[in-house]
Amino acid sequence: MTKRIGAHVSTAGGYDKALDRAQEINANCAQIFASSPRVWKSAWEQKLDREVFLQKKQDLDVQPVFTHALYLVNLASDKPESVQKSVAALTSELHFDAAIGGAGVIVHLGSHQGRGWEASKEQVATAIAAILAETPDESTFLIENSAGQKGKVCSDLSEIKWLLDQVKSPRLGWCFDTCHGFAAGYYMGSNPPTLTNHGNGSLLEEISRLNLWESLKCIHVNDSKGEFDSGLDRHENLGDGKIEREDLKHFLQHKQVKPIPLLLEVPGIAGDGPDAENVKRLRALAE
Repeated sequence: MTKRIGAHVSTAGGYDKALDRAQEINANCAQIFASSPRVWKSAWEQKLDREVFLQKKQDLDVQPVFTHALYLVNLASDKPESVQKSVAALTSELHFDAAIGGAGVIVHLGSHQGRGWEASKEQVATAIAAILAETPDESTFLIENSAGQKGKVCSDLSEIKWLLDQVKSPRLGWCFDTCHGFAAGYYMGSNPPTLTNHGNGSLLEEISRLNLWESLKCIHVNDSKGEFDSGLDRHENLGDGKIEREDLKHFLQHKQVKPIPLLLEVPGIAGDGPDAENVKRLRALAE
C-alpha cells in the first residue's frame, strides 16, 4: 500500500496545475481551494475542466485530493446571515468535491463568539445536516479540529465526536491538524507529562476513547510556532517548531495512522508554501 503524503498546493493557471505542483515537490496527494478562501463568491463551475482534472489525477497518481473550505465559514455564528452564507458556500464546495472525485471538504466550523459550545452545538449540527442533505452522495464533509483560539469550536475532540454522533452520516468525518492539536493541549508522544493545569492528555488514547479512528480521514501535519497548550494557530516547517520530533514521529508511526493521507500546510523554507524539503522531512517521520 502506497503511503499518501501531500500538501496544499496552488491552483493558479487551472485546477489541474495543482496536480503538477504536487508532483514537482514529490507529493502523491493534495489539498486545494475551490476558489479564493477569502471571498464568498465562487466561480469554480465556470473554471473547472473536469475531464482534464480527472485524467491528470489518474495519470500522475496524485490522489486523494481534498478541498479546504474558505476561511469565512462560521456555522456557530450568532448572526443568521453569516450562517446562511456559510451553508451556501459549503454546499457549493461539496458539489466541487463531488465533481473532482475528491476525498472531502475540510472545514473550520467557526467560533461561538463567547456564547459557548453548549449554546451553539445544536445550530452547528443542524447546519451540517442541511448541507449534507443538499449535496451529492459522492461528497464528504470533514470537520477540522481547532487550536481553541477566540472561541473556535472543536478544539476539544469530544465536540467533534458529539457532532458525528448527532448528524449520523457516513459522509461526515474529521481531519486532525497536529499544530492545532498541540496548541490545544493534546500530547502526541509516548509518555504524556503529568497534566495539572493544562493539557488534554494523550492524543492517541483520546482518539481511541472517543472511538474516532474510523471517521478520521486525513491529517494535516504541521509544526507549531506556539507552545504546547498555547491556543496559538501558527504553522511552522517540520522540525523548526515547538513539537518534539520524536513525539510527532510516535503519532505518525501509530498503526491506526499509517493508512491515513497526510497533508502539509507549512510555510516552506522559502516562505512560498509546502515544498520538497518538507515532504522529505514528513516521509522520514511517517514511513
